[in-house]
Amino acid sequence: MQPAIPAATLILLRDRPAAPPEIPMVGRGAHLAFAANRMVFPGGRVEDDDRLLAERADLLVDGPTLDAEELAHRVTAIRETIEEIGLAPEIEGLQSIAQLTEVRIALHAGEPFSLILERFWLRLNPHGVHPFARWCPQHVLQRRFDTRFYIARAPKLGEAIADGSESTHIVWNTAREHLASGGMIFPTVRNMERVQLADSFAQAVELADRYPLDVITPWFEDHDGERWMHIPANLGYPVDRQRLSEIMGDKAPSSPSTGREPG
Repeated sequence: MQPAIPAATLILLRDRPAAPPEIPMVGRGAHLAFAANRMVFPGGRVEDDDRLLAERADLLVDGPTLDAEELAHRVTAIRETIEEIGLAPEIEGLQSIAQLTEVRIALHAGEPFSLILERFWLRLNPHGVHPFARWCPQHVLQRRFDTRFYIARAPKLGEAIADGSESTHIVWNTAREHLASGGMIFPTVRNMERVQLADSFAQAVELADRYPLDVITPWFEDHDGERWMHIPANLGYPVDRQRLSEIMGDKAPSSPSTGREPG
């Protein structure tokens, strides 16, 4: 089995008065090798420059000391969110939507994130990105990701816009509405169910802090002639198993018509 690819993904929460927070989900392109046509949180693999940026104290907001690998994953979560949906959570110094657009264009052109921050006199605040979960499957034969899930407040600057390549469309909805729409892979569903327990971003952070960040590796068990996929029952997930037939039969949505765009 190939080694797992280090990756990070970010769940943005937009608080609303007297209502559950809204979360942006990304519709992945049909041509992609992983999770094609599925709804996912923005994210991707950790790049070499993410690790270099994690060592650049001049580009980071001061705060509690973080492990270098943990810090690199938080950089990845922020960078991938900018690339995929055009929102820049926890970036200090952004002055305008025009500047944010320039940052995104530079990332898509392949310019290292560290150099972009340096050029625009920006700093990244990794302490506003909170660990939520970590998943690493063992049953996948091709691409296998060791993914760290994070949560952060949705920034007020900018509008979520798909990049047209990796992301074909973006849907803002509550966790309950996303779950009703379907089209998500097993880890996304389980983490969305967990986020649904929180009525605000602050509650989501409190929820995450209640449980250890153990690596979740799903496993299979047979019950009454059916195969089920399981996860640990002590890490705060309201649903800890699902029939494999349901997982394999879950179809991606055929259109982006569900949900409500920001604005």
